[in-house]
Amino acid sequence: MVVGDFAQEVDTLVIGSGPGGYVAAIRAAQLGQKVTIVEKDSMGGACLNVGCIPSKALIQAGHRAHQAKSSEDMGIVAENVTVNFDKVQEWKGSVVKKLTGGVEGLLKGNKVEIIRGEAYFSGEDSVKIMDEKNSSTYKFKNCIIATGSRPIEIPSFKYTDRVINSTGALALKEVPKKMVVIGGGYIGIELTGAYANLGTEITVLEGSKQILPGFEKQMAKLVEKKLKANHVTFHTEAMAKGVEETNKGVKVTAEVKGEETVIEADYVLVTVGRTPNTDELGLEGIGVEMTDRGLVKIDKQCRTNVKNIYAIGDIVPGPALAHKASYEAKIAAEAISGEASEIDYLAIPAVCFSEPELATVGYTEAEAKEAGYDAKASKFPFAANGRALSLNDTDGFMKLVTRKEDGLVIGAQIAGPNASDMIAEVGLAIEAGMTAEDIALTIHAHPSLGEITMETAEVALGTPIHTM
Repeated sequence: MVVGDFAQEVDTLVIGSGPGGYVAAIRAAQLGQKVTIVEKDSMGGACLNVGCIPSKALIQAGHRAHQAKSSEDMGIVAENVTVNFDKVQEWKGSVVKKLTGGVEGLLKGNKVEIIRGEAYFSGEDSVKIMDEKNSSTYKFKNCIIATGSRPIEIPSFKYTDRVINSTGALALKEVPKKMVVIGGGYIGIELTGAYANLGTEITVLEGSKQILPGFEKQMAKLVEKKLKANHVTFHTEAMAKGVEETNKGVKVTAEVKGEETVIEADYVLVTVGRTPNTDELGLEGIGVEMTDRGLVKIDKQCRTNVKNIYAIGDIVPGPALAHKASYEAKIAAEAISGEASEIDYLAIPAVCFSEPELATVGYTEAEAKEAGYDAKASKFPFAANGRALSLNDTDGFMKLVTRKEDGLVIGAQIAGPNASDMIAEVGLAIEAGMTAEDIALTIHAHPSLGEITMETAEVALGTPIHTM
């Protein structure tokens, strides 16, 4: 490492090693660039360390515990089921360690130089990289910023040991007896489901008229029904006002439909969204244009108004999704290499790992009609699928949105087991310009949940076999 005012030169500097940053670094290296990646925390960013991966591990642990206690109708009775939460956390940590170690191995295998430290732009072609001991200057030909986002903190709910965000919720040393969750979006609902399955009594406060406002109402209702049966209470059109910490926990004051109420719990989890990590990079000093929300403005090749600086992931407009960041990462790396790659957000799937799982891609029926399509939605229930019946998991449905004139697939919504996996087929259909007939004529394995996609396409064609 070069210490002091001397500058080390690199072709491409990537700031941040999350699912945007590390993918950008690897793709750039594959294209022949000399790449350096800077990370101030752990390899893999928020997603691998305190987001997507550990939350899904905790959700799976909750599923296993709940299934062990509630499979009597299948003839399986388990007595005295207990949860060793220390062991759960140890297992979750092992999953994270394997993946973060894998990312570091992939970077090294692609000859990407890894620098630990915090980056601050000192010019349009240079950054200062600082750690606890040293400050180094790196000059770059091109830079890709992939610094991600962090949980929003509400002024009246400052984070403490008892007032926690999603990171804190994933690191608890105990399964709470009671918890209040502020925010009924996908992060709040996923963690609600995980802890409810582990035995926590939860109250959810959501400001809008329904939980999971990013999904269709009938999809959200399925999740709400399932969670209510698992000791979860919902208050919609609710406003969290403040919190008082006690020796044993917290007292949360909230206004619910005009009436004030106080809810006591061990913890209060705040999940009201995320904010981009763009405020401590020095971007204003080099003239990078940003929105009022602190998002970086980019063109179709992820390039900012400073021509050699690119930005991807949660810090640019669009949904804050790891797979969107990875997609943009490849675009930016290829654009730097002179390829004609550009963003085409035709079909970005969104998933909530709730119970049942929810997934959507492309248009909903309402969105399609708003966009000027003469569209229809065709629906098929999981209860009519043999594999869902054998899984004893039949709550849910699939909706396929097609253009009436030719059956072109323009969207889908799935609520049910493995929706997160099933949505990929429809995403491919949209990207490939396929019709409902194309899907219906594709032979799907039996018995499988994948058959539901074929069956829904047959509904769209007016020739269903397993539903009226």
